[in-house]
Amino acid sequence: MQLKRVLTLRTIVATSAGLCLASSSFVAATMVANYVLGDTAWIAILIGGALCFLAAACFSELNGILPTAAGIRLYFSRAFNDQVSIAVSLVYMLIVVLGVVGVESYILSRVLNEAFPAIPPYAWIVVMLSLVTAMNLRGIKLAGVFQDVVTYSLLAVLVFIGVFALYKNGFQLEAPLSPGGAVGVVQAVAVGVFLFVGFEWVTPLVEEVTQVKQISRGMMIALGVLSVVYAIFTVAMTAVVPKEALLAAPAPQLLFARTILGDFGASLMSAVILATSLKTFNAGIISVSRFMYSSAREHVLPAIFSRVSTRYFTPWVSILALFAIGLTVSAVTLATNRYMALVNLAAAVTSIVYALVGLAVISLRRRMPEEPRPYLIPYGYLIPVLTTLVFAFLAVALLASNLWVLAYLSVSLMVCLVYVNTAVPYLKKKHQARRPSARRRPSRTAEGVEGK
Repeated sequence: MQLKRVLTLRTIVATSAGLCLASSSFVAATMVANYVLGDTAWIAILIGGALCFLAAACFSELNGILPTAAGIRLYFSRAFNDQVSIAVSLVYMLIVVLGVVGVESYILSRVLNEAFPAIPPYAWIVVMLSLVTAMNLRGIKLAGVFQDVVTYSLLAVLVFIGVFALYKNGFQLEAPLSPGGAVGVVQAVAVGVFLFVGFEWVTPLVEEVTQVKQISRGMMIALGVLSVVYAIFTVAMTAVVPKEALLAAPAPQLLFARTILGDFGASLMSAVILATSLKTFNAGIISVSRFMYSSAREHVLPAIFSRVSTRYFTPWVSILALFAIGLTVSAVTLATNRYMALVNLAAAVTSIVYALVGLAVISLRRRMPEEPRPYLIPYGYLIPVLTTLVFAFLAVALLASNLWVLAYLSVSLMVCLVYVNTAVPYLKKKHQARRPSARRRPSRTAEGVEGK
């Protein structure tokens, strides 16, 4: 069974933006604002968005050469080696799931528990994850339509609230063009990268789009829209509410809405947070389940994760596995309250992956010079080199300023390396033992991937 090509550019943009636009993004936006002086967070946000455009260009070229749901696993395998590709991609998948689900769960439970104290916070998470899991099991088309409606509605609401707050404040900003010292700006940009974490996770959907080029277009459009929305909303927050109060709030956007619109604003923002988390969970399941499916198809994960529904053309085992993982991560995050560490960890891992993506473009241009490139980054090696250097620098800056994040990342990488050196060889040997004729009669899907 193969996946079905039904997705359009509209849904690719909504999924790319939806993975980035999470409730936790506003926590990161507040951190960005705290690193710079006055109301200059927009500068760091736009710089972060521009840097992610560099990474998006690299992802676009790689996706054109290797249009597969395996995404970065195959990019890094061809550019470096299997051990590096599997370890890095598994760490990235793990951290994205932990960061998105963990932080979203914590913020959502706090907000809803305040509004409905009689209902246990964890109950909300169970209901929401069950809802988006059911939609994804029924087909990518249904999950995609939900993603479109919610994402575009939320973007419009956020812009409206931000502009209204600035209007109510008389558009009076404190030093909007003086962000302060270079150290603060670098830290702000490094954390600001977290605002765009996940835009590239639409690449695993390449086997379900009507046209491959929609992936690169969707990423670029999503980054542009998000940069503007984040900049407007963050500047409005810091112009109306003191930064200290925003930093102390688990959901700074809720405090901001209550400040400018009273109880109505709090109710409206609670609905926005609920819809945001639903959309983020949905986008995460859509993208990460396809990555798990492709990894199992190539014997990096157990073969059971590659099963596809004959009725709905969805990787149902991977979707159910993500549901179970989401419930576990949510429970642990609610019990430990360690959600801020996940924000920094996701930002650091993202910077490392983006740096490696730049290197992968350089490597594959030398290893596969004759391969057709539907999307070719202009200006030669300039953009891949810049991508590598900039994101490597940001990763070092983040890890050096937070040793706990470095420790968590090191442990995660070691666990994945052990898995790569023990479990993966076993899975591949088991597959060869069960299908001795696989080399002579490969599946159509395998032919498509290996042919690249």
